[in-house]
Amino acid sequence: MTASQPPLSQASLFIPDGHHQLHLRHIHATQDGEPVLMIHGAIENGKIFYTESGKGLGCFLAEQGFDVYVADMRGRGKSTPPIAEDPNHDQNDLITRDIPMMINFIAQRTGKKVHVICHSWGGVLTASVLARYPEITEKVRSQVCFGTKRTVSAKNFERLFKVELVWKRFSPFIAKRKGYLPGRQYKIGSDDETFGSLTQSVHWVKHTPWTDLKDGFDYAAAATKTNWPPTWHIAAINDYALGHPVDIQRFIAETGDTNVLFTVLAKQNGNAMDYDHINMLTHPAAREDHFPDVVAWLKNH
Repeated sequence: MTASQPPLSQASLFIPDGHHQLHLRHIHATQDGEPVLMIHGAIENGKIFYTESGKGLGCFLAEQGFDVYVADMRGRGKSTPPIAEDPNHDQNDLITRDIPMMINFIAQRTGKKVHVICHSWGGVLTASVLARYPEITEKVRSQVCFGTKRTVSAKNFERLFKVELVWKRFSPFIAKRKGYLPGRQYKIGSDDETFGSLTQSVHWVKHTPWTDLKDGFDYAAAATKTNWPPTWHIAAINDYALGHPVDIQRFIAETGDTNVLFTVLAKQNGNAMDYDHINMLTHPAAREDHFPDVVAWLKNH
């Protein structure tokens, strides 16, 4: 933040849903900026996008005049109760309740359409919302997805270790025994995950149809009729498993969306460094590298 820019304001907002409180971190420097909702991925929380000290893409966007809302999905981050106290929910709840409620809350609060920025599995959940609820899609101005894939096809050691061993085998074993996956304790993520969300995401990753395990909704069929907002998918050249460029392109094809920009962050493409699944959002170089391009994208839409 330069001396000429107003200071950032950060505050916690909560959306009640039964005994749950869904947390949004509100970050802004002005009162009338375009609203942006940021949605994290699995075994994550909103801190992938911001820090209290002003780092991260969320804070960068707020400095540029956007009205930023960073989500903590049900039980993650500052949402309550934490998963360890109530693990009885799954990704169907995120698709049918959390994300629609957050988009509606921001649209009603601001009176404007919402830009949505996602990381990893958060992009799959958001795409599922947009395919399922046309009335929600009408409230979304654009979306940017970092490292979003639904299935994994890349064949390399990192995929074998992170996906086949840790995500598909070790994590369900631990989650079944404990009732949830303590991702922070086992240092495989920045937050915990419910057994329901984990097993549902593992099922989708295995190249199974894009249908809801809980209620049978056919997202793939709905996607063919979806009026997708302008969408930018961003991959990282050193993301070998969790958001491999090939798998991101497979997901783009699966959505049937033709209004898509696809970019791979890499030195060979003019970027400052070869990024991976996490540091595409957290590396200090990103602030001068591709973060300004995200600002330009949002302003153009």
